[in-house]
Amino acid sequence: MIRNPVGSPLAMPGGYGNPADGCTLDWAPVERRLVAASNYWLATTRPDGAPHVTPVWGVWVADALYFDGIPTALWARNTARNPAACVHLESGDEVVILDGVVEDVSAIEDAVLARAIVAQWSEKYGRLVPDPVNDGMFCLRVSRARAWTEFPADATAWTFEQPDRDGVRASTTVSSAKGNPADGHDDTAP
Repeated sequence: MIRNPVGSPLAMPGGYGNPADGCTLDWAPVERRLVAASNYWLATTRPDGAPHVTPVWGVWVADALYFDGIPTALWARNTARNPAACVHLESGDEVVILDGVVEDVSAIEDAVLARAIVAQWSEKYGRLVPDPVNDGMFCLRVSRARAWTEFPADATAWTFEQPDRDGVRASTTVSSAKGNPADGHDDTAP
């Protein structure tokens, strides 16, 4: 399933400046950074509401981030309770942030997808290769992405289309209780 993200200038609260008129990033170079990244900083929420951030290894395949780990890891226990998560690449200058939900995929039955995951993992890391067919993996299904290379001039947000339960594509975004730009809180801002 290929999802097509729709890019737009990232909305900014007052004082941040604004993206340049019509200056948004193309998705292709952002996706290349996702593919090339070695470490992905995964942010989850502890049961008491406190944040937890940790680096994980992973591969960007078929518009999703697949990563491996033991189900007893704190981040895995956190996502079992609350699957909402964010991922940030290492750079603070060429920023890529993904919002979505983490799924614990017990077995990846799509042989082509499983081979692509293993091939990219082997090429990238050369060790600790997962077995997605037999052992499953974790998968971040992205609903929204943000990226920039020259903040705020090219700050861009993308919303991903996702199939609903009937297989019909629907746009989804991550919402926030603080998402009202009128009160100075905008969840689309960095």
